[in-house]
Amino acid sequence: MQKLLSHVRRAVDEYGMICEGDKIAVGVSGGKDSLTMLLALAKLRLFYPKKYEICAITLDMGFDGVDFSPIQRFCDELQINYVLKKTDLKQIIFDIRQEKSPCALCAKMRRGALHDAALEQGCNKVALGHHHDDVIETFFLSLIYEGRVNCFSPVTYLDRKNIHLIRPLIYTTEADVRGAVRKMNIPVVHNPCPANGNTKRQEIKDMLTNMSKTDKELKKRLFTAIQNSGVAGWGDRIMIGRKRVESDMDIGESH
Repeated sequence: MQKLLSHVRRAVDEYGMICEGDKIAVGVSGGKDSLTMLLALAKLRLFYPKKYEICAITLDMGFDGVDFSPIQRFCDELQINYVLKKTDLKQIIFDIRQEKSPCALCAKMRRGALHDAALEQGCNKVALGHHHDDVIETFFLSLIYEGRVNCFSPVTYLDRKNIHLIRPLIYTTEADVRGAVRKMNIPVVHNPCPANGNTKRQEIKDMLTNMSKTDKELKKRLFTAIQNSGVAGWGDRIMIGRKRVESDMDIGESH
């Protein structure tokens, strides 16, 4: 828990993710990443100098047999309001449109639904569970499959919604997340999506895993390269101590 909180607080402090009086919607898919982030933000608010509220939001995609009650109990234990928002995304994407490559459309529709649900709850920020490995994988997805140097930002402002997206897990590795789930009995809910694990992202993940077998510092260097690359938002760290402040957090929208 101490290691997890250390990484989350570093991200929050360096990129100015949380301000006094924020109400943060935590997008909870039921997977290990979002639930670990929910736990970390719940624990951080107990001692963080800037006071903020949390609301956990899950989008029910419409798949049969998914039980979200463990998440409800988890939120009750953390004293967090839990909102389960029913959607027809599964019907639209898989039944009506029968998308062969559904991930891009699904991600776009889920983002829109989550942002709307957050605004309905009076939230001004949405926390997303992208971790350290996701940063590197997304960079390579853009480089290889889109032909551009790009990645999501630690903090993104959506002017059409007047809402900020924050990613507090950017310094937390996937291995750290798995360890937190195991050691703290975080109730992960199985993802029934038929495209799960059969994606371009999984191909990139496998490639990086194989490369890291002979170079343990590879991902660390790649992450540093992204921070120094000039990709929007990544150079906008608020430097602590005697170092100067490099940004006023004027960050535009990214994909």
